[in-house]
Amino acid sequence: MQVTKLQDVAVQEKILVVDDGQDMLDFVVEHVLTPAGYSHVLAHDGREGLKMAVQHQPDLILLDFHMPRMNGAQLLEQLNRHNLDIPVILMTSKGSEDIAIEVYRLGVKDYVRKPFYPEEMLEAIEYALAETRLRREKEALTQRVLKANQELQHRVQQLNTLYEVGKNVTSISDMADLLPRIVQAASRICVAEEGQLSLIEDGNLVCRAEINQTLTHARPCSRQIDDPIARHVIQTEAAMLFGPEQLRKHPNKPIAMAYAPLSIQGQIVGILSVANYTASSREFHAGDRELLEALSDYAAVAIQNSRLYKELEASKEKVQNTFERFVPPSVVQQALSRPEGVELGGHRQEISVVFADIRGYTSWSENAAPEQVMETLNHYLNLAAGVIIGWDGTLDKFMGDGLMAIFNAPNSMQDHVHRATEAALAMMHAAHEVNVQHGYKLSYSIGVNVGDAVVGYIGNENAMNYTAIGDTVNLTKRLQELAKPGQILVDESVVKRLGDLVVANPLGKLRVKGRQQPTIAYELVDLKPLR
Repeated sequence: MQVTKLQDVAVQEKILVVDDGQDMLDFVVEHVLTPAGYSHVLAHDGREGLKMAVQHQPDLILLDFHMPRMNGAQLLEQLNRHNLDIPVILMTSKGSEDIAIEVYRLGVKDYVRKPFYPEEMLEAIEYALAETRLRREKEALTQRVLKANQELQHRVQQLNTLYEVGKNVTSISDMADLLPRIVQAASRICVAEEGQLSLIEDGNLVCRAEINQTLTHARPCSRQIDDPIARHVIQTEAAMLFGPEQLRKHPNKPIAMAYAPLSIQGQIVGILSVANYTASSREFHAGDRELLEALSDYAAVAIQNSRLYKELEASKEKVQNTFERFVPPSVVQQALSRPEGVELGGHRQEISVVFADIRGYTSWSENAAPEQVMETLNHYLNLAAGVIIGWDGTLDKFMGDGLMAIFNAPNSMQDHVHRATEAALAMMHAAHEVNVQHGYKLSYSIGVNVGDAVVGYIGNENAMNYTAIGDTVNLTKRLQELAKPGQILVDESVVKRLGDLVVANPLGKLRVKGRQQPTIAYELVDLKPLR
């Protein structure tokens, strides 16, 4: 199996065997080289070996040390003088290891002790030839690289330019910024003096980006152009090159022009072109046409991306504005930024809860017109909702003539207890001002609490609400129900958290519906600002 493998890699590799023993020469040829597919050259002494090495330039030398006319060490020295960098395997007798080590400095790669098995020699040959093969491959590759280096450098520059344009296509949505970059790239990689990118708008061809000999960088523009060649290219839907002979009747006297149409979903929407005018400039070739076509594809993608981006932004804004009428803005923002997070279920966390209800509304509405009732109700609810949002709270839901709000979810805030309490006072102050302005006698009753609750989405896959549930929420609602018009009741936990910042009157233990144990409540009077 090993010999078969060596045959695959050793085809046409030539090995010089230098030994004064005919039996050894025959053994190496018959049992090592021929089965493995190597060609061979034989020499019976050192001097003949040198001659064969110079003449045949073998890939490897199998060298005996003790020979007439020139021993192995002398042959190695002569090889070095002739600058023959050929790997050598020394065939040494047992007990001559010191000699083998000594001649390593003369170029010996390995040594094999006589007598040896064919497999042993084959392994040494394969190891020694590995370096030769690598060097030969490297030299061949170097020649090919040097031959193509100039062309490749130019090609790399072109591809780098295309790469930069490609990155810009995905990162820039403003065509006024991107289209000039494409024209700049077209003039650079095609080595052109002028370039234009024009779009079809209402049946007219309008130049949207340009560069010429008077400009150092491409610029956006907006002017209608009349270019019969461009019209022809658009009709044929194919990129085209034009040389001096074809352009001799052109009014601007260019010596070379290249055009590539811009296509979006099979529809031509514009054209990208470059031109050269001076006698020292170059004509365009097939490679320029291919590059121009690639750039025109980038331009088409950019235009499509820009259009889709504008449509997406308009749609997103419409959706956001619509949903913010029914869902808290903070929840809408979270859903739009992380749609994968919108799923049924919730997690336990601390929140501050505010319940507010309009008091005096029922008796007042008995003697008021339905239209006025609806207008006034919306007025007070909008007022309360505006305060909640203004204090960065989350408006959970409207409940008839009342509402529920939470703080610290979905957006976390360290001062959520202070914010919730301050928002409750602000609602009361706003209601008082409205009553003064309009002569109403309506007010809020408000409950505020802080504690753990489960926050998240409830409902089903087709309809879900972002809310908070738990004893903390239930107790807040009961406090609001116990509060008188114009009164804010807070749980003891709120007073403890706010410390000396809060001004509150203790109400003692209150019995609340649905709870066996009474709760210690306070009437909120005032709140000092955070330090």
